[in-house]
Amino acid sequence: MTASMMMTMKLCQGQVWKQGKQYIRIVRLERLEVEYKSLTSLNSKEGTKLVTSKKDFCRLLKQARLLQHAKTPKPLPA
Repeated sequence: MTASMMMTMKLCQGQVWKQGKQYIRIVRLERLEVEYKSLTSLNSKEGTKLVTSKKDFCRLLKQARLLQHAKTPKPLPA
């Protein structure tokens, strides 16, 4: 990843990242804290829930890649 890509990266609740053989899903995202679940398989809901600072979580994701997920359709204007 280049420095410009790191600057535009946005964390969102529900994102899934892959790091080696591990999947990391953001469960709860707050201003200074992230709760995430570490999974060995996306097909299983079994995993370990962890809470850490946003700074440490971003360090954890340095070598991870974001998995594409289905985009939710935008609501039509009324």
